[in-house]
Amino acid sequence: MKNQGNSMQSQNPLSQAQQSLDHLHNAVAMAQSKPNDQMIQQAQNSLEKASRSVDQAQSAGNPNASQLVQSELQEEQENLQSLQ
Repeated sequence: MKNQGNSMQSQNPLSQAQQSLDHLHNAVAMAQSKPNDQMIQQAQNSLEKASRSVDQAQSAGNPNASQLVQSELQEEQENLQSLQ
């Protein structure tokens, strides 16, 4: 039987945004440690996905959480831009 807590969490736009931001953070860290075209492109792809997830989370109705994920997205975007 599937754990309902996990399935509900996986459907929550805010949880999805946080997961995308975690992936973005890892991709940016990899690009910073090995700043080649492939790593930077992977980080760019993660940034695009995280941006879409954050946009969806902002419509979920929790302004404080939305502000937090938006702030995290902006920080990672700045980190990525410093590599280009």
